[in-house]
Amino acid sequence: MTEIPTSDHHMQHVAPGIPASAPLLQPGLTCWRLARAARLAPIIDAAPYFRLVRDALLRARHSVLFIGWEFDTRIKLDPDATLPGLPDQLGPFLNALVERRPELCVRVLQWNLGLIGTLIRGATPLYLLNWMTSKRFQFRLDNAHPPGAAHHQKLVVIDDTLAFCGGIDMTNDRWDTSHHRDGDPRRVRPSGRAYGAFHDATMAVDGPAAAALGDLARERWRRATGERIEPPPAGDFDLWPGDLAPLLRDVEVGIARTEPNYQGRTGVREIEALHLAAIAAARRAIYIEGQYFAARCIGEALAARLREPDGPEIVVINSERASGWVEQKVMGAARERLVAYLREADRHGRFRIYRPVTANGAPIYVHAKVLAIDDRLLRIGSANLNNRSMGFDTECDLAIEARSGAVDATVISEGITAIRNRLLSEHLGTDPATLAAVLSRASGSLISVVDSFRRDSGRTLVPLKTSEAHGKPLREGELLDPEQPEPILSMVMHAVQDRLSRR
Repeated sequence: MTEIPTSDHHMQHVAPGIPASAPLLQPGLTCWRLARAARLAPIIDAAPYFRLVRDALLRARHSVLFIGWEFDTRIKLDPDATLPGLPDQLGPFLNALVERRPELCVRVLQWNLGLIGTLIRGATPLYLLNWMTSKRFQFRLDNAHPPGAAHHQKLVVIDDTLAFCGGIDMTNDRWDTSHHRDGDPRRVRPSGRAYGAFHDATMAVDGPAAAALGDLARERWRRATGERIEPPPAGDFDLWPGDLAPLLRDVEVGIARTEPNYQGRTGVREIEALHLAAIAAARRAIYIEGQYFAARCIGEALAARLREPDGPEIVVINSERASGWVEQKVMGAARERLVAYLREADRHGRFRIYRPVTANGAPIYVHAKVLAIDDRLLRIGSANLNNRSMGFDTECDLAIEARSGAVDATVISEGITAIRNRLLSEHLGTDPATLAAVLSRASGSLISVVDSFRRDSGRTLVPLKTSEAHGKPLREGELLDPEQPEPILSMVMHAVQDRLSRR
């Protein structure tokens, strides 16, 4: 029998049960805050995201806060449409904004070990110094974390009026359209080298939800730099991009975090608690997109549902393999063990794991971090389904819930279903309306729908093949995917190798 090893450290943090009738989003347990968004819109893939961020930045008045794992100042925000009189690369573009707007301050906070990748690229640190010409632009590194941990949140907050939160880093190897065309000449690194198809997701919110993310970003800045930033002055201006259609209006948004124990601060595991509560509450379908699939707590929770005679279907969209040989050695092996464990638990044939491919059959790298539970809950954020993201790294997710009895429950349910269908239709090379019609005829079975659209060639989902799992825990996996602090040397090796693999 395949083992999913546990530890006393992990078992102390399993979320307590939530009654079936209670909301899944509960401040202090499964989320940090609930805050209203006047508008909310998921953004699928980085091409529209980069363009929408640029368009919003053009209307910034006072404050822009970037919080990220890594930044590359040389990326083009929109390779198809350069704006007259403005640079098309991220760094010079931000500098030009500051020069044009005397009241605007731009702050960029990057995880300190993300600098390793920057150093390997060579030019970027000097390039930063070249365009950091204003005191109203600040670039800082964040080392306020335990040894070996990572700051992995991906936030952009503009004037506390509009915010983006999700899985997309503003760095190289990210830009792609939802078509994921083979050989797209725009999918190229600043060095000129091409990279493969890349799938990702983030979320845009405005109103009080954006202001709450502003509070979170300012606290991160204070912990990293010691500087307290005042919130920007309130205004009645609208920063929402004109061509971004809201999925929902006036909706309550849950902000969920992971933070490690550090310097006397108790760790936060809201994201883990939300996942466990959501999996336990699922009735028909659990839909997951993730860069990794390795968290032991998630595996145990999914296996418990698969053993039930009338539990939900579980559909997982994952990459063919991890990026870089170190990640593949660790995360790939951990995934094989977890998948084997779930297949052993799948007594009723309700578990599937797929990888997406391009029209020519090339792998599409999945970087999105998405969870959809029935038509009840949608979560998009920075947290991977690995041990690190559940308790060791710094993460931030956004979630919406169709609460039973709420006046807007039906509208939110329809929105959650629409986004899940939008994602599935992208992977299966069809359109959401066609997929929804087939889903209706299949009585809501996601597995039946995927099977009906899968084909031998073209854009499709391919069942992920894994080898027989190891009978014993893979100890090296715990070095780079820990549930508690790891040796700093292993983290440095990880970051260096990942960057070298992308050169």
